[in-house]
Amino acid sequence: MADSASDIALPTRALGRTDMAITRVGFGAWAIGGGDWAVGWGTQDDRESIAAIRHAVARGINWIDTAAVYGLGHSEEVVREALSTIPKDKRPYVFTKCGLVWDDNDRSAMPRNVLAPASIRREIEASLRRLGVERIDLYQVHWPARDGTPLDAYWQTILDLKAEGKVRAVGLSNHSASQLEAAERLGHVDTLQPPFSAIRREVAAEELPWCAAHQTGVIVYSPMQSGLLTGAFSLQRAKALPKDDWRSRNAEFSGDLLARNLKLADAMKPIAERHRTSVATIAVAWTLAWPGVTGAIVGARSAAQVDGWLDAARIELSPEDMRVIGKAIEATGAGKGPALPKGL
Repeated sequence: MADSASDIALPTRALGRTDMAITRVGFGAWAIGGGDWAVGWGTQDDRESIAAIRHAVARGINWIDTAAVYGLGHSEEVVREALSTIPKDKRPYVFTKCGLVWDDNDRSAMPRNVLAPASIRREIEASLRRLGVERIDLYQVHWPARDGTPLDAYWQTILDLKAEGKVRAVGLSNHSASQLEAAERLGHVDTLQPPFSAIRREVAAEELPWCAAHQTGVIVYSPMQSGLLTGAFSLQRAKALPKDDWRSRNAEFSGDLLARNLKLADAMKPIAERHRTSVATIAVAWTLAWPGVTGAIVGARSAAQVDGWLDAARIELSPEDMRVIGKAIEATGAGKGPALPKGL
């Protein structure tokens, strides 16, 4: 929390070289942005979302990850409301992102990737206002530039915001090892936020080792692969996804890919039973078992969903657990990337 312990202590890890120590799981606020935009999760109940955030904090979670683009500003507003009744010394760290801008007159259009320095500065002022804070704990570039802005230009702007005291730490999301190296030459990359799950494993090859070598914290997103590795997903549920849920249009949620993914989730059930926990927890714990990973972002839209994965904040998988999952990955053919950390 803002340098204060929760009523319920959970294990923490140092976030790279920053002065923050974070719980092994954090609250992901993508879905709570709502469904009325291009990459929404369907209609959400703000009251449920606020209750979920407050429940997560009450249970010891000490960081929230959001982004300006989630719900086109709405997620940040929901986070602000959720934290408004929590004393300042007990509030969690708030992480957000920049680089995706939208047209308020066409909410269905895909946000544009814009990283011009002036645009970044407009974005941070808007995020500070929506979040109701004077400083953002971690400010991250959401995606590499697609508007022609050189990496040096946008990363220097982010570093300047840190020097000015508008942000506490700075990071990159969805950037490659070579891009991390280029940024590091200008100024330290405090964190990386990559996609990582037992299905999507590509960053284990280069990015995780790079971060470990440079003391860059790693907070992974989609550790349950957007619900596929919860143990509760099914073919029927995939077919029933509403049109305003982005997953209804994603290849991993249909056909042969879906069948492989569900088989992998099934293979985690015996491990979950052995640990007396949920498949969702095992999926998250799997990401946390990899060298270089500091924490995992896990979404929730209700207090009950938080309770479904909170065990991952404490559970540690054994080398044998990891080998069993690694064999299941190879047997099912699910996803891409290394199936096991080196040495296992």
